[in-house]
Amino acid sequence: MSQTVFITGVSTGIGRAAVVYFRDQGWNVVGTMRKPDADLASSNVKIIALDVTDKKTIRPALDQALSAFGHVDALVNNAGYGTFGPLEAASDEQIERQFATNVTGLMLVTREFLPHFRERKSGVIINISSVGGVATFPFYSLYHGTKWAVEGFSESLNFELNQFGIRVKLVEPGAIKTDFAGRSLDVMTKDGLTAYDDLMKKFRESWAAGRQWSSPEMVAGVIYQAATDGSDQLRYIAGDDAKMVIETRGKITQEEYYAMIRKRLGV
Repeated sequence: MSQTVFITGVSTGIGRAAVVYFRDQGWNVVGTMRKPDADLASSNVKIIALDVTDKKTIRPALDQALSAFGHVDALVNNAGYGTFGPLEAASDEQIERQFATNVTGLMLVTREFLPHFRERKSGVIINISSVGGVATFPFYSLYHGTKWAVEGFSESLNFELNQFGIRVKLVEPGAIKTDFAGRSLDVMTKDGLTAYDDLMKKFRESWAAGRQWSSPEMVAGVIYQAATDGSDQLRYIAGDDAKMVIETRGKITQEEYYAMIRKRLGV
């Protein structure tokens, strides 16, 4: 029997690459996006509507997946985006939307799948976190808040679900060649607020100079590994830059990390 993966947020980037990767490995794939695009659809790939911030769309999406393929073996919670800028500039709507998409939506989708996985006594839940769920950088406070939440949620949930044969995994990518830092990035600004401009300029320059890009296809391969290796491994780092940052962060104190970031920014 062919295995089935359900992936959220497949319109671009990592999600789209994951659809292609799993398809090419012979899996049935259910990919979801707010406005379905049939370009990826085929006999073993179904593209359906799901907005993780709209609770009423979640159960119908699962029902369509089960109707198409009978079962789901792996859930990949990929839908998400980033905000950038000083917290002082954030609107109420930006704060609420960032957490609704990256945290609450992920939790609601996961909760909907649990009875199915529990009844089958198997299943893998793969939550796409980030190097930003382990280490922090200036002006990503909302985004970091969501990814740190996903890390804690996933680690705790893994304890709960292991007794049912369900595994929870975290994939932690670094900088990826997607539109995350372009079209998808929600930049927070406020009329008349210029107090942060100098530091933001320094950060942008430092960030651009030191960035190492990985491909979404590479991340898709790591997601596939997490789905198929049968291990109890919780965290999977994706990208050389992510490995460097996470390894460095684990070896030094909080104070040393702060000093390193300040030095890089020249402040």
